[in-house]
Parts: sequence; structure tokens; C-alpha cells
Amino acid sequence: MLKTILMSTVALVAISAGATASFAANIKEFRIGILGGENEADRLRNYQCLADHLKQAFGFEKVSLFPAADYDGVIQGLLGGTLDVAGLGASGYAKIFLKDDKAVVPMFTTQQTDGSTGYHSIGLARKDSGITDIKSAQGKKLGYADPDSTSGYLIPLTQIPNDTGMPNDKFFAETSFNGGHENNVLAMLDGKVDVAVDDASGVGEFADGWTSGTAHKMVAKGMLDMNDVVEVWRSPLIPNGPTVARTALGEEWIKKLSDFYMALPTRDQACFNAIEGGDFTGYVPVKPEFYQPIIDARKASIGG
Repeated sequence: MLKTILMSTVALVAISAGATASFAANIKEFRIGILGGENEADRLRNYQCLADHLKQAFGFEKVSLFPAADYDGVIQGLLGGTLDVAGLGASGYAKIFLKDDKAVVPMFTTQQTDGSTGYHSIGLARKDSGITDIKSAQGKKLGYADPDSTSGYLIPLTQIPNDTGMPNDKFFAETSFNGGHENNVLAMLDGKVDVAVDDASGVGEFADGWTSGTAHKMVAKGMLDMNDVVEVWRSPLIPNGPTVARTALGEEWIKKLSDFYMALPTRDQACFNAIEGGDFTGYVPVKPEFYQPIIDARKASIGG
């Protein structure tokens, strides 16, 4: 009886493994999720080169780009199996991990021009606001980007109080979400909020919006003049977010995809720069452990 049970179990495992391999081998449409944060037309234009390369490299009949309105759209797509690959922020990955730690595999992250694999949450205010540092923003309005953003919510939520000595909802007169990073900066420029927290490499020239991040992209598009703003707060280093693959694709396909992406900065640097939105040196592999501090912080302050 025991032998029969064991043989049946082995057979089930073999069938499951075979089904996964068969599924991966017969991918017709490859689906890429794109986080919100800037307008949809810009995101689709920046990612089209990646779609073209993937279709050529793997022979997919179709590579579809899905620019979600917010971070949660991509997160739910990965959890629900309607997306295959997506770049996430660290907090977004933590949300998935806390719901299902086997749902996705983090493959790699970006490396900054200074060799680091992290970035900062940076608070910006209008130069004419009179705000010179975060303590002088007491009683003002703070703008967040997205509830699932690392630099635009989780980190300022947990780290600004270390500098002010008070929870954000007590220190500021009002806090609000403004529909993504780009919209958060625009809300600050329009005077709807006094301080906007967003992502930035924190290295390079201030006038350029540093080497990567929302300000950098907005400067490049002529939407922001850094002479009009001041930096009033900067977080400790945050782990750069991962590009993840849906675990159901199987190890073989995930390895193929990872190898493809790792070679992209050399193969087509302009495409790499477009999808990553700044000046990076390339990709480096990551494991789930790299994001454990963010997973722990999210679990403690926001939950899954």
C-alpha cells in the first residue's frame, strides 16, 4: 500500500512538472505589466522596444503591454496570473510576497551609476514656499504618490517621523495620494500640496533631477525645472525594486528571460534606458532576501 501511494505521488509530481513545462513551451502571448507613475502614452512608447526584442528573441506571436492605472493593477495581474513579467517597487513586491510568497520570482534589479543597488525617497517643495527642510513643513500638506509605492508612501510614512518626532498624520495638516509619482510632483508645483515625496537616485546633478527617478524623467520631458524646487527631505537608501516573473512560467523560462534582460543594456542601451527611466549601469541578480527589510516594514506599518 505504501509503495502504491508513493508511486502515485511521484506520478502526480511528474504530471505537474510536465504540465508546467508544456505550458511554458507553448506561450503564444507574453504579457508585460507596467507600473503607473507617468502618463500612459509615455510608458507604452518607452516599452515598445522591449516588446519588439522579446518577440524577436523568443518567437512569441504577441507581446502585450499593460500599463496599469495604479500599482495595484500590476500587483493583482501577477497574483491572478494575467501578467507574466513586471518591474515592481520594493513595497509592491512585498505586498505580493505577503499574500503569496510563491507567486513570483524576483530576477534582478538595476544598478546605479555609483555601483549601488538602491535609491532614495526625496521630499520636494516649491522654492517660493519658504520650506527649507522637513521640520519647517509642520502644519503643511504632504503629498504621497501611490499606496503601494515604496518611495512615494511606505518609506516616508515610516521614516519622516524619525526626523519630525511625530506621525505624519499629526505633523502635517493633511496628507493625500495624488495618483502616482508624476502627478504627485505636479500637485506640488500646482500648490495642491506643499511637499511631494518621490523617487530619485540621489546621485548626479540636482539640475538634471539626479540620474534617475521621477524628477529626472520630468526634467527630460520639459515638465520640471529643478530651479523651481528645493529638496527638503531624503530617506536612507532603499533597495531598487525587482523585475519579477510569474513562478508558473517555470524555471527554464524564467532563466531564459533573466538572461535576455541581463544582456539588454549591452544589446540595446537606448532601450534599457527607456524602460528604466534614467542612467543605470545595468542589472544585477537579486533574491527575495534582498527585500526582507521592506517586507518587514510593510507588514508592520501597512500589512499585506
